[in-house]
Amino acid sequence: MTRDVRQATTDDVWAVHETARESWHAAYDGILGAERVDDVVDEWYAIDDLESSIDEAGGRDDAVFLVAGAPLREAETGMSGTGCRGFAHVVPWPEDASVGYLVRLYVHPDRWGDGTGTALLERLETETAGTFDRLRLSVLADNEVGISFYESRGFERQTTRQTDLGDGIEEHVYEKPLSR
Repeated sequence: MTRDVRQATTDDVWAVHETARESWHAAYDGILGAERVDDVVDEWYAIDDLESSIDEAGGRDDAVFLVAGAPLREAETGMSGTGCRGFAHVVPWPEDASVGYLVRLYVHPDRWGDGTGTALLERLETETAGTFDRLRLSVLADNEVGISFYESRGFERQTTRQTDLGDGIEEHVYEKPLSR
């Protein structure tokens, strides 16, 4: 199945926001609670912030913001935007520019297991291999779906640390070397 993975544009903002909300609820309601998930999505995926992240990634050689999903054509659908199945975002790690920080990789829960996440990750690895030596990410320690996905794609756990999402909530930090 061909994947429509492409650079995000500001036309994708609402679709990315809603995909984030759906995937966060599916992955984290049991860990954080639905109300906390809504608060986090509203804060971390605010429309203005997403627009800035997409614009910034488009104007830099060391950042990438991708979406999986074809643009919707207003004439055909009656609405504009995208059919966002998932998205991914990489920026340089603040303390080490040779490390790409996978800030976001989320797939709509209706698409879990269909290869969308793999297609996004493979494209990110291809686009960032000349810029970064490795990719780093964090995933909540109780997110079994995310951990399984990353470990099956060659990421190795480096450490575990507390998050600011709530008392006693931990996250694992993973890394994967990139081929140059």
